[in-house]
Amino acid sequence: MAKQLTADICIIGGGSGGLSVAAGASQMGASTVLVEGGKMGGDCLNFGCVPSKALIAAAKKAAALNDAEKFGVSGPPPDVDFGAVMNHVAGVIAGIAPHDSVARFESLGVDVLRGYARFVSANEIEVDDRRVKARRFVIATGSRATAPPIPGLEDAGYLTNETIFENRVKPKHLLIIGGGPIGLEMAQAHARLGSKVTVLEAFKAFGRDDPEMSAVVLAQLRAEGIGIREEVKISNVAKETDGSYRITLGKDATTETLQGSHLLVAAGRVANVEKLNLEAAGVEYSAKGIVVDNRLRSSNKKIFAIGDAAGGYQFTHIANYHAGIVIRNALFRLPAKVNYAAVPWVTFTDPELANVGLNEAAAREKHGDKIKILNFPFADIDRARTERQTKGCIKVITTKGGKILGACIVGPHAGELIHPWGVAITGKLKIGTMASYIAPYPTFGEISKRAAGTYYTASLFSPGTRRLVRFLSFFG
Repeated sequence: MAKQLTADICIIGGGSGGLSVAAGASQMGASTVLVEGGKMGGDCLNFGCVPSKALIAAAKKAAALNDAEKFGVSGPPPDVDFGAVMNHVAGVIAGIAPHDSVARFESLGVDVLRGYARFVSANEIEVDDRRVKARRFVIATGSRATAPPIPGLEDAGYLTNETIFENRVKPKHLLIIGGGPIGLEMAQAHARLGSKVTVLEAFKAFGRDDPEMSAVVLAQLRAEGIGIREEVKISNVAKETDGSYRITLGKDATTETLQGSHLLVAAGRVANVEKLNLEAAGVEYSAKGIVVDNRLRSSNKKIFAIGDAAGGYQFTHIANYHAGIVIRNALFRLPAKVNYAAVPWVTFTDPELANVGLNEAAAREKHGDKIKILNFPFADIDRARTERQTKGCIKVITTKGGKILGACIVGPHAGELIHPWGVAITGKLKIGTMASYIAPYPTFGEISKRAAGTYYTASLFSPGTRRLVRFLSFFG
């Protein structure tokens, strides 16, 4: 006989979004069950955001030593202990893990079940020998790396974001399939730690980003010695007897072979939903994830999906945003709806590439020629000059009436500098607000005010303005 539990709300998945729902629901008085079969904290803590940024931080330290001479500081080149670098990564994860642990959530009153859930009816799941019946369910099972159908790839084996941080041997030559944010972040980090790196991309690197802005990042990566091959066709992958990898490229009846010590595949992700037996619950889904409405409800209105499982944006901050929407809907019966007008995303290369809202192409598609493009370079920001970080710029997109539609920043601290533009879009502020606040000097953040000010440049310094000033001068 299966053990039976009942709850107000049951969350399937202990990643960032699921934990946010569980903590909020329990502390607001709802009886809460959380089910997790893998590692608490999910992909972000264990395989994604946290370890990747920890590795990037170590790589930046090495790069800073190599780059110090232009400041008048010199010394020996960095001595990279790759195993110690990975110990640093593991230590960062271990430091955060207690916040996401079973013990912490049980202390909040959450009933945590370790195991994998499958639906047995519209309002009941099975977890090994236990059953949970709940008034509301939240599916927060995240996603996992997927690989393109390349001959020989599965037999050869490869690293993904779930395994690369377990590697303690510095790659002599790291081959990366996939030129998106994950692949390029890992490319630069490993190159700065002393590995030769080649990135292979079937289409365009940074294919979803503004090409003008992403070109700045790609130029820097290539300047650091990273090979970035775009629009390539991989015809075969094989593992040699010595453990190395051989990749054959084929295009237009020509072939080329690359040899590498390690292979990372960073070419897409797939939602973790196929083992939930969603048919038993009447939940519609596809290869992209669970089909949800703008309140994040599935076709079974008592079952919600959030984060990567909902088939949309694959960002931790979106999963956390979804958690708040679900809490309002599931617990308070409020018809809260998602609003993606100010979704930010950041690629943590150096320079960073940050976006929020519409990019230029999307804005032109939606508004035609009724937009204005504002640009300002880091080279004209004094703080950037003091730190010799002058590559990059900001691009802001507004309507001709001054409504802010989106912003993109490529340069130092772009992920931090994008914040006020998200606030501006969310708060429906016009460009005049961003142009008129007092910015502390000297800071990198001045670039936002300076860019906003260019909205008025043409009218302020026009012949009409000069005529007005001359006219007013007659009155003393």
